[in-house]
Parts: sequence; structure tokens; C-alpha cells
Amino acid sequence: MEPRNNTQMSEFLLLGFSEDLELQPLLFGLFLSMYLVTVLGNLLIILATISDSHLHTPMYFFLSILSFVDICFTSTSIPKMLVNIQTQSKAITYSGCITQMYFLLFFAGLDDFLLAVMAYDRFVAICHPLHYTVIMNPRLCMLMVLVSSIISALHSLLQSLMVLRLSFCIDMDIPHFFCELNQVVHRACSDTFLNDMVIYFAAVLLAIGPLAGILYSYSKIVSSIHAISSAQGKYKAFSTCASHLSVVSLFYCTCIGVYLSSAVTQNSHSTATASVMYMVVTPMLNPFIYSLRNKDIKRSLKSLLGRETLKVPIVLRLKKCP
Repeated sequence: MEPRNNTQMSEFLLLGFSEDLELQPLLFGLFLSMYLVTVLGNLLIILATISDSHLHTPMYFFLSILSFVDICFTSTSIPKMLVNIQTQSKAITYSGCITQMYFLLFFAGLDDFLLAVMAYDRFVAICHPLHYTVIMNPRLCMLMVLVSSIISALHSLLQSLMVLRLSFCIDMDIPHFFCELNQVVHRACSDTFLNDMVIYFAAVLLAIGPLAGILYSYSKIVSSIHAISSAQGKYKAFSTCASHLSVVSLFYCTCIGVYLSSAVTQNSHSTATASVMYMVVTPMLNPFIYSLRNKDIKRSLKSLLGRETLKVPIVLRLKKCP
């Protein structure tokens, strides 16, 4: 069979979770609900950090960036899947697939780096509290976010260009609900050895690098907390990083779970189902983790929502006035 060059490709087919028509309304409602909760929850975190001057600190600056990235991360795949379910079409254009893949890799990588940056922020706050404001100055905070964005963008660009060099045959069915890099590469007719090497090498660097930074930061944090004499002091120090530690655990556990599920089973639909955990569930739960375990965020959200609810009766009374 002669391969067709990638420049002649028109579209891929995203097979999603199930081809059962009776399940489509259920899937549509489920993912629409999770997407709206994700966007609303993360948007509230962003508004809370912007509106409350007490939250204008490096930790909450990084948290607002993380919330924005989570909204973008889910928005690269879920809306397209909802449109495909609603229109009963599984098609995605070749250029659309490459674009989606680029932004998925970009926001996933940026998410990973931000978690490492936030771990460093907690390390400085607990281990060097007297020098915290000097070390974590606005310039350094912006620089760390910028460097993380540039590295993620270069990685995404590299992977996208590597896919563009491939040729594809007639097997354009992707057993996933988004253009997942491995699935797209394995649809190619041409040799994918170089692509596989780049994927594995980049995965090792971009996963182990931030994870090593996180583990190092928390090893120092644990040592510092252990040196505190009072139990109340230990609790106060640990509570400042408990939310971040929960998010890190959720992020890496879901990623490892997806990797193990793809390695153990050859069922691509099972892998797609497992991918929902880090694609949708993790960004959806992050606002709840931070709002439930963080008194400052809870206070700010109550204040924000309180102001909004007070505006409604005021507006209604003004409308009644002649």
C-alpha cells in the first residue's frame, strides 16, 4: 500500500469512548458538566486572587496562572469532543489535529513546570522565611513563568514538527477523544523510530526534571518542619503547602496511572478513559482542593461571592425607582 504524504491528508477520525448512540447524550451531559465546573471553579480562583489584595503574593500569583492553564488545557479538547458528540461527527481536520496536539502538549508541560515552581516557592517560604520577599520578587516570579512557557512551547513545537514529517495511509482512526501524540504517530505509514525516541527522551526530561525539583524542595521542607519544636508551628508550616502537595500527588498519580494502563492493556478505549483523569478530573478538582484547604482562598471567595449577591437586590431596587 502506497502511503499518502501528510500534505494530502484532510482529516482524522476521533473515535472517542463509545460508538453506542444511546450513550452519546449521557457522555455529552457528563463532560459538559465537568467542563463547566472546571472553568467556573478555576475562574473563581483567578478572580479571588485578583480582587483580594491580601492574595497578591507569589504563591497566589502562581496559583492564578495554574488555574488559567487548567482552563486552557481542558478547553483544547473537551469543546471539540462535545461538538463531535452533538453533531454526530468524529472528524477533525489534519491541521486542527496538529494544532490541538501542540496546545495540549504546551499546557500539559506548563502545568508540570508550574507545579515545580510552586514547590520552590513553598521551599523558600518555609526554609528561608526572612528572605522570602527578597528572593521571590516579582521579577523572579515572572521570569520563572516565562522560562517555563518557553520550554513548553519549544517542546510542543518540536513534537509537532516531528509529526509533520510523517506520511499517513488510509488508517486515520484515532481511538481517543483528542489527538494524543502517541496515537497520531502510530497511525503513520512511514518509519516512526525517530519520533518515538524524541517522545521518550522529552518525556524523561520534562517529567523527571520538574519531579526532581519538587522532591528536593519537599525534602528540605520536611527537614525544616521536623526541626520546629512546637506542634502548632509544625502544623502551621505544613498547612501552607498541604494544598499544593495534594495537587502534585493527584497530577502525577493520574499521569502514572495513564502510563501504566497504556503499557498493561492494548485496549485504546481503556487508555482514553484513563486519560480523562488528568485531562478533566484533575483540573476540575484543583479549585476544590485549594478552596477547601486554604483559609485565605475561602475567605476571599466568600467576600467575592458576597459582593456579587449583594449587587442583585441593589440593582432590582434601582430598577423599581421612578
